[in-house]
Amino acid sequence: MAEDAGEVWAAQDAKPSEIESALRELLLEQCRADTAYAPARVLNLVVIVDREWRGEISNRLDQVGRYHPSRTILCSVEPGRKTIDAMAAITVEGDASPGELALCRERVQVDIGPDHLKHLDTIVDPLVVPDIATLVWAPHGHEEGVDALRGLFQVVLVDSVNEPDPGSAIARARELAQDAYVVDLAWLRSTPWRERIAASFDPPKWRHELGRISAVTVRHHPESVLAGLLFFGWLASRLRWEPGALVAQNGSLQGSARTRRQEVRLRLEADPRQSVPGLVGITVETASGMSLSLDRGPGGLTAHRRDPKGRESSWTLLGASRGEAGILGEGIRQALLRDPTYSPALDAARAMLK
Repeated sequence: MAEDAGEVWAAQDAKPSEIESALRELLLEQCRADTAYAPARVLNLVVIVDREWRGEISNRLDQVGRYHPSRTILCSVEPGRKTIDAMAAITVEGDASPGELALCRERVQVDIGPDHLKHLDTIVDPLVVPDIATLVWAPHGHEEGVDALRGLFQVVLVDSVNEPDPGSAIARARELAQDAYVVDLAWLRSTPWRERIAASFDPPKWRHELGRISAVTVRHHPESVLAGLLFFGWLASRLRWEPGALVAQNGSLQGSARTRRQEVRLRLEADPRQSVPGLVGITVETASGMSLSLDRGPGGLTAHRRDPKGRESSWTLLGASRGEAGILGEGIRQALLRDPTYSPALDAARAMLK
């Protein structure tokens, strides 16, 4: 648990250079007070939020566990504001044992107005730690601010399910990917599902069924259509399917993909009972009569398999959900990694919306 350390600096109508100088002085004071404290230098995180939701986002950032960024710059956008107010503070992770170091992390809060967004780079540039990766996250939109920072960040965090139109969300992610590595929370939420589907077909006994898949149904939160599309895109890109367009039919999205042997029926179904973003269940069927279903259940995912002879078995896969705090923490961790499967899945999902 992080504890406040050193002095907290705050100023009204501040200039970016004044904020940077104050940060430097806070760090010097902390080092003079105790040489056991060392500043963390791994990742900058720049967050652009609406002023009214600043507290909620701050709480989410406090719950990311060991994946706290080294320096967090929270840009709070307040309608009508013309000046910049700022606050800077240092936190320390616990107490340093004799002969050991304790990491210091910095958090900067900058209150800005909508007019500042198009020049946000001039405000943020002096505040990021140079020579380490910078991640940008704008959970409430503010594309103008993100675009202004394109010369500063190497990674951008998005949540595609927040976009009302899946096509627009895919187009935006592909556009951002031209300049930076994209980490999509919608993609990360499906990680346990993808891992467990892959593991279910991994035993030699079932591996040959991958080439016989004849139908896939994905059940999802009503606002998480894109999560289902990305799952289909993952299957298509990994199994070399040629995806076709999905069309609305009887309250669901239906279509197909072509393999070398057959067509695979694809179906997306919204489940209004689901209260959190993401997937609710997946059913995979094969031409031999085998079917595999995964569904959300107490403590994890409930799996049910029927083999080609009609024999059925069920089991529970524990620990499949990280929760929204865990998803955000994983998103920050992924800023330092690279997932080669997201981009092909995104391209395949785009093909399904034509």
